[in-house]
Amino acid sequence: MNRFASTVIYVPDNAKAVLDFYERAFGLDIKFYDPELDFGELDAGETTIAIAPHSTGKVMVGDSYAAESDGFPKNVELAFFSDDVEKAYATAIEHGCVSLCEPKVTPWGHTVAYVKSVEGTLVCLARNPTEHQDA
Repeated sequence: MNRFASTVIYVPDNAKAVLDFYERAFGLDIKFYDPELDFGELDAGETTIAIAPHSTGKVMVGDSYAAESDGFPKNVELAFFSDDVEKAYATAIEHGCVSLCEPKVTPWGHTVAYVKSVEGTLVCLARNPTEHQDA
């Protein structure tokens, strides 16, 4: 049986700065960092978010590894549930995220906001109404 292990976000360089950013902007603890590979992991609850430079991707994958050229990773979104989406959104913006969608309520009842993080990853901040009876 397979089960989800982690998401790895590859960045141009300086993965440590991106780890520090996610710690400040989204409250995730850094659980591991290897300065030689400039690779680290964030504690995201039951799973892990890893940050690595493209050079580490090249080491791990080999010649077939290629970074996205437009600065916005394809098919990657991190989503975080929050009890207070407005506050989480404001904190993310305060720490360098770019606003893509201010907090709003979706037709299906989620409060969501979207930001682009400092390395270009799409991040969704959401309040799940099934976890909150007052939604």
